[in-house]
Amino acid sequence: MDDMLDRLEAIISDRQRNPLEGSYTNRLLESGKPAIAQKVGEEAVEVVIAALAQGKNEQIDEFADLFYHAMVLMRALDIGLDDVRARLRQRHQPPE
Repeated sequence: MDDMLDRLEAIISDRQRNPLEGSYTNRLLESGKPAIAQKVGEEAVEVVIAALAQGKNEQIDEFADLFYHAMVLMRALDIGLDDVRARLRQRHQPPE
């Protein structure tokens, strides 16, 4: 589990199973899918703004926020990184 996205997925899953008082992740999960999806949309807009008008550090920060919020939504939808990896592999199979 050296990959940070795998570690983040494990942290989010752990928060869902073992809520931690004051946890932002728990507040998001408790807010429900529509609210989490809205937050993902807001973060996506912030990525676009950063891409067009901010420096690389701000752009990286916004992508990190987008990845995190997308992963919280994935957890709420019971979708894991392995599901996404499998779909990407499927899409990028060399032609037979």
